[in-house]
Amino acid sequence: MTIDAVALAQDLIRCPSVTPRDDGALGVLEAALTPLGFVCHRLRFEQEGTAPVENLYARLGTEGPNFCFAGHTDVVPPGELKGWSIDPFAGTIHNDRLYGRGAVDMKGAIAAFVAAVSRRLAADGPPAGSISLLITGDEEGVAINGTKKVLDWLAARGETLDACVVGEPTNPKALGDMIKIGRRGSLTGHLTVFGAQGHTAYPHLADNPLPRLVRMLAAITEKPMDEGTAHFQPSTLALTTIDVGNPATNVIPAQGKATFNIRFNDAHTPASIESWLRGSFDAVGGAYELDIHCSGESFLTAPGPLTELVAEAVETATGRRPEYSTTGGTSDARFIKNFCPVVEFGLVGQTMHKLDEHTLVSDLTGLSAIYEVILQRVFARLPAPAIAGSNG
Repeated sequence: MTIDAVALAQDLIRCPSVTPRDDGALGVLEAALTPLGFVCHRLRFEQEGTAPVENLYARLGTEGPNFCFAGHTDVVPPGELKGWSIDPFAGTIHNDRLYGRGAVDMKGAIAAFVAAVSRRLAADGPPAGSISLLITGDEEGVAINGTKKVLDWLAARGETLDACVVGEPTNPKALGDMIKIGRRGSLTGHLTVFGAQGHTAYPHLADNPLPRLVRMLAAITEKPMDEGTAHFQPSTLALTTIDVGNPATNVIPAQGKATFNIRFNDAHTPASIESWLRGSFDAVGGAYELDIHCSGESFLTAPGPLTELVAEAVETATGRRPEYSTTGGTSDARFIKNFCPVVEFGLVGQTMHKLDEHTLVSDLTGLSAIYEVILQRVFARLPAPAIAGSNG
């Protein structure tokens, strides 16, 4: 049997699986994979203070190499429904475009991969190795009960992944533009500067924290963090909020707060960034508190066997040689890179997270054709080291 990528994408979109809800999306996927011979494991994880999340790990075959496709069925909220021209969860095709939340990010890519697998199986039979899918319902949210825990579950079972493609939308304008071979890290800092409240007419009796807060922020924003590295653009620091919460114009506040987010390349680590921040703030002086959370470190799958295989497949199917890039935000590839080489390739991302999210039907079928070439080349290049490589 073969599966139609467009029809499966429509069925997935019709499940309103806004993070962390599943609403039947993984059931639709399991129903498509089981007749193809996949053994499916539904994995439910939860942690105190977070909502439980449904995940799916499906594998065809028991031998290596294990080539994995990773993705997520959860989607961001649709926003104001009146802003959509078409029901975001109807899976409607209009003017040769498939509309719906998740069409691009990334139910369309999941459907394209499953369709590609079905065609390869129909043509060649089971591969000399394994094909697996690691699908989470917790990518758009806090990413606590999703991919990371599935990987831990796999490790506890002694299962390994030899290479992975993540189906995130990677192409800026046209299918075949770009492969993501890494991502910058993301670190958020919460800075609180302390002083002593007082009357504005008697500033000498108070200790105003705001001038120090301003100087501390200037110290970390006045110069670029770096000029970029071989595979990464320059690191960036963006102030996201400055808060005092002072309704009175004649009162010096006791404290001021600021939050910032740093997207950092491989010239930095979370520890080196924290050291730089504290050194900058200490130089200004005064009492402060700094709370740091790093949601993912920078990583790189260095150009090699896997990146070249995927690039060749894209060029074969589209005639376009994709650019290797590390731009954009974070993805679940930040967890997978600890287990095997990983790259990202999916649809055109122009409408992801927007009202009227949509993909060209021709892009959806084109992506499925690319995935089919990837599968052909993966299992034509056995053994496992032919698709493995080194992570930076």
